[in-house]
Amino acid sequence: MEAEWLRGVKANFARKPAGNDRLQVKGVYAGECDVAIGNTYYMGAMLTDEKHPEQKAWSHSVNILFPNTDDRGTHVNVSGAVVAKNAPHKENAIKLVEFLASDKGQEMYAEVNNEYPVKDGVPWSDLVQSWGTFKPGPISLNQIAALRKTASELVDKVSFDDGPSLLGKIH
Repeated sequence: MEAEWLRGVKANFARKPAGNDRLQVKGVYAGECDVAIGNTYYMGAMLTDEKHPEQKAWSHSVNILFPNTDDRGTHVNVSGAVVAKNAPHKENAIKLVEFLASDKGQEMYAEVNNEYPVKDGVPWSDLVQSWGTFKPGPISLNQIAALRKTASELVDKVSFDDGPSLLGKIH
């Protein structure tokens, strides 16, 4: 069943998967596809990046949609930090991670990077707030990690990374 679903997703690709989040949005802008999946962080980056004004036009060609937010919830990526046990400046690394997890660190991270803070009570940036709210999906990182190998095997089984084939294209 999972392989059939994944084949259906693959059959609906406009092109072979390539590029990063910004290039997915550019694909919508260029008319290559109607839908792209990307991280909201990159939308914030494209909207505020003065070095690449063309990316503002790309980002204005799309709307952010949080799928399943009225039902089971939408997937949320999680950024994390670790300190290697052989880190040469372990104490300073720990202080940095502690600062990033603090109210002030989360506030700065949210405002500068247009990321969602992980701490309750830390406000979202104005730009992030303009995208609306969503219900996070309930799947834990442990569940995701436990399914990683199976998911990777399915991707290989259906040759997902090869992109769509002309046979069986669904419209």
